[in-house]
Amino acid sequence: MQRKTPMGRNPQTGQAIKIPAEKAMKLRVAKTGFKEKEARQVIRMSFTGWQKTTIKTSQGDVEGIAPVIISASRATDIPALYSDWFIHRLTQGYVKWINRFNGQPRYVSFEKARAFVFWTKNSEPAVKYLHELDSKNLNYYFTYTLNDYEADGIEPNVPPLVKRIETFKRLSYAIGKEKVVWRFDPLILSKKITTDKLLEKIHGVGSKIHSHTERLVISFIDFKLYKKVQQNLRTVGFKDCKEFTPEDIIKIATGLQEMNKEWNLQIATCAEATDLSEYGIAHNKCIDADLLIRLFNHDKELMDFLGYVPPESGLLPFIDPKGKSRPRVLKDLGQRKDCGCIPSKDIGQYGTCVHGCAYCYANASPEIAQRNFQRHRSLKEYSEAILQD
Repeated sequence: MQRKTPMGRNPQTGQAIKIPAEKAMKLRVAKTGFKEKEARQVIRMSFTGWQKTTIKTSQGDVEGIAPVIISASRATDIPALYSDWFIHRLTQGYVKWINRFNGQPRYVSFEKARAFVFWTKNSEPAVKYLHELDSKNLNYYFTYTLNDYEADGIEPNVPPLVKRIETFKRLSYAIGKEKVVWRFDPLILSKKITTDKLLEKIHGVGSKIHSHTERLVISFIDFKLYKKVQQNLRTVGFKDCKEFTPEDIIKIATGLQEMNKEWNLQIATCAEATDLSEYGIAHNKCIDADLLIRLFNHDKELMDFLGYVPPESGLLPFIDPKGKSRPRVLKDLGQRKDCGCIPSKDIGQYGTCVHGCAYCYANASPEIAQRNFQRHRSLKEYSEAILQD
């Protein structure tokens, strides 16, 4: 198969430029975080891209991609803020997504979509639309961030904690607790929020919702990776926020292990290198092949993409009658090295979430996010994209 020459953009001029194949490979190797030999092997065996398709728009036919799994969204809270737009776009069959690095649009078709992973802090506006997905036989689950930083003022625009807990429970009743993943994310330390206080906060939420979910996902805030997050926290008064030490992490893990004797949840970390398995804490995959297989193994198209072959009598899962195992390594190379997610296409946009969370890495500033949100809402008709050109 003849591959197209990789393209990029000159960061000074924005002009499209060709990237030599070996340089492109080195860039991909560096992005994985693995050593070169290991990285090249992973890249060769991994997912190579979504199927191309032609999409009919009001301006004519355009080339797009047709992903099997849609992420909605790591970049913004679509269920809370854009659920009406999302359902309209679902009926239209596609969305337009704007690349935040070069401003170029990409069209995303829903024709092959079999699973949607929703990320939210407030699912209430979306619940009334779930029957639309059900009527189209589309599969979905929610990863639901439910923190208790209410007294700390770092999630200023989310609903009150009591209401968010009730919304979480209603969602669980509506779609099943196995489809609602609880995130307490990120974990934050300061002089005010000690490890003991943090465990108290987690317990306060978990004691009310543990019977309405099967999994708790945590992550430890990382200022080295997202330096602007520390500045944002300082702006709202958290001048003494700090990194977690190994001792802090062990204390949190030990506390969670003790709580989980009552809760009996799957507890996992998101994109963390630290091994906490001795405390019963695994490494999470937010876009999770194993969960998709467990929940939706009736969907042949989705299972074919995942490489899952239902076992015949006497055979193990993932093994077909000829003894073949999964045909590909499904690792999303666009994410960090320690992220376990499989490939998906995210349809959200940075700079469009108005929850105002001080720890958020997806917003340059609350003012820009508010401006983009108001611009989106002011349109008389639903636009193709969340973020306007």
